[in-house]
Amino acid sequence: MKSGLDTATDTAAAVGGSGVGSVATDARSWTTILNRYRVPHAGRSLVELAITIVPFVLLWVAMWSALSWSYWLTLLLAIPAAGLLVRLFAIQHDCGHGSFFRQKHLNDWIGRVLSVLTLTPYDHWRRTHNQHHATSGNLGQRGMGDIAILTVDEYAALSPLGRLGYRLYRHPLVMFGLGPAYLFYLQQRLPLGLMRYRGPWISAMATNLAIVLSVVAMIWLVGLGPFLLVHLPITLLAASIGSWLFYVQHQFEETVWDEHESWSFHEAALHGSSHYDLPPILRWFTANIGAHHIHHLCSRIPFYRLPQVLRDHPRLAEIGRLSMPESLRCVRLALWDDRQRRLISFREQRRQAIA
Repeated sequence: MKSGLDTATDTAAAVGGSGVGSVATDARSWTTILNRYRVPHAGRSLVELAITIVPFVLLWVAMWSALSWSYWLTLLLAIPAAGLLVRLFAIQHDCGHGSFFRQKHLNDWIGRVLSVLTLTPYDHWRRTHNQHHATSGNLGQRGMGDIAILTVDEYAALSPLGRLGYRLYRHPLVMFGLGPAYLFYLQQRLPLGLMRYRGPWISAMATNLAIVLSVVAMIWLVGLGPFLLVHLPITLLAASIGSWLFYVQHQFEETVWDEHESWSFHEAALHGSSHYDLPPILRWFTANIGAHHIHHLCSRIPFYRLPQVLRDHPRLAEIGRLSMPESLRCVRLALWDDRQRRLISFREQRRQAIA
């Protein structure tokens, strides 16, 4: 019995070609295999939604109740609550790809309701995220829905002030601390990059109004102080976790970036996205988003079917695999070296410049 990778390789051989072209064809042939997993199951989707949102609400209430005992207990409970909020964002993410339910209107309205909790306007985010999928790994189309990345030559051409700005942007305290807070609390409120489109503006303003009404209602129920003491830790921690996940999905040493002329969607999807191999409990909280190379090749696969893909095609699990210790080393990576075709650190760039 041939594995999925063998089948993909045979398909590439049948098409013909060599070098980069054959690799791209091999990556492209995987989409035919993965399309078999696209169909969502309404019952399973409803269960996944229920076992996420109900514990989130219960944990929120438990954190509020714990305020009279110990704020340290409240902060401790904020960890799983933030994990559940990340999982709700992952469900919203699947809705944006049309993969959580078969019906488009169900995906859209579930996504819009969840966007009030995730502070992420659904229609605006869906447009920018689809742009990210369409251009991931394309050096000629950077700047929407992705993390800013410069090549070694682009960085070297910057002024000293420009280099300082880029280094600050890539600093871990900014990337995973200040940056997520700014993104979810402020930047998401106004879709400034999509001013010519009416839909994202309506989405953002409607989401903002729903957020304001929800916050006012919660403050009326529990008070301003308790609301902030409970909800701020959850959202701040969830924002940082989400930003970390998005970072390691594409910012790893052996990722793939190409100029527009030589860029291949399928090659960038399969080899430019990581397989973040997390422990089972973290896979559950992150809704299997670690299998990101599979998701980029076929974004219509519901998150709960991604483990089945890895079981059926185990050799896919080795492509772009990152363990948790390995992922921590990705923090230092900041520049794309198109000569070595890998991400490098500022320190390595300095050594190259001196040499």
